[in-house]
Amino acid sequence: MTTRREILLAAAAWPALAWTTAACAQAPAKVPRIGLLSSFSPSDTTPWPWHQAFRLGLRDLGWFEGKNISIEYRYAEGRSDRLPDLVADLVRLKVDVIVAPSASDALAAQKATRAIPIVMTGVSAPVGLGLVESLARPGGNVTGMSQMTVEMLGKRLELLKEMVPKLTRVAVLWNPQRAGSALNWKEIQLSARQLGVQLHSLEVRSPDEFDKAFEDATGARAGALFIIPDPVIVAHLKRIAGLAAKSRLPSIFHISEFADSGGLVAYGPDRADLFRRAATFVDKILKGAKPSDLPVEQATKFELVINMKTAKALGITIPQSILVRADRVIE
Repeated sequence: MTTRREILLAAAAWPALAWTTAACAQAPAKVPRIGLLSSFSPSDTTPWPWHQAFRLGLRDLGWFEGKNISIEYRYAEGRSDRLPDLVADLVRLKVDVIVAPSASDALAAQKATRAIPIVMTGVSAPVGLGLVESLARPGGNVTGMSQMTVEMLGKRLELLKEMVPKLTRVAVLWNPQRAGSALNWKEIQLSARQLGVQLHSLEVRSPDEFDKAFEDATGARAGALFIIPDPVIVAHLKRIAGLAAKSRLPSIFHISEFADSGGLVAYGPDRADLFRRAATFVDKILKGAKPSDLPVEQATKFELVINMKTAKALGITIPQSILVRADRVIE
């Protein structure tokens, strides 16, 4: 039988119990945290729509930065040796997923952790680099978007040949220190042989080597410039476009910003679209999906941009067959 004293004690305890229950019910849910790794600097990425496209992709899926999701940005400032420390910092913060735009970013993240999911936003040859076992079955903690760079390398070389029919020697600007660049340099050899074009290697490891590389291209009597994607190069597109123009070299790269910076032509996947689609992988992972169960998707949207000002300055007549395929022509 309950005594009067027990009833009074229970009554006294009820407000505290009710407050505790209400506090628990109102406790804010854990906000998922994304680690966005970049080989570039904030000033490099500001003019490009890539990060904004990623945030918009998240927003379309109901994720709003600063509200129900947070993003930790880490920039290597063009120094690949900083990537391990930046990734280690993200691992210490226990982010829920790491977003890796370049091959260097993804490889550094994979080396640092096999537990935290990693989403690529457009890495070329992820299978060849060992990031995933296959596109259909990634197998580990890495998934995301692939750029289809192997196929695009050959198509870009074909474009140069169409614009400069007598082309026999092409200077190739690339960074041998990057695994992705080295793989692309190896893969482009076959396309060159099929087109009857000789390749002249221009190795650059830092911006300090750009001037010498172009002097080498002139000395080798190269008829055009082919650029293999690399953060060191992407961060200095305007300078490279200027050096190409000064050296009278028709040039081609994979992102539209190169043509906007004065390069002759850009042809490759729409990077903003890749970042936007990468947001869907982040969304699925935050909702419980495993990276190993999410097949890598390939680029489906491509851009061909021609800079006619540069073409006229170089005395090149762009074939109508190329102009009609262009998504944008800079007059």
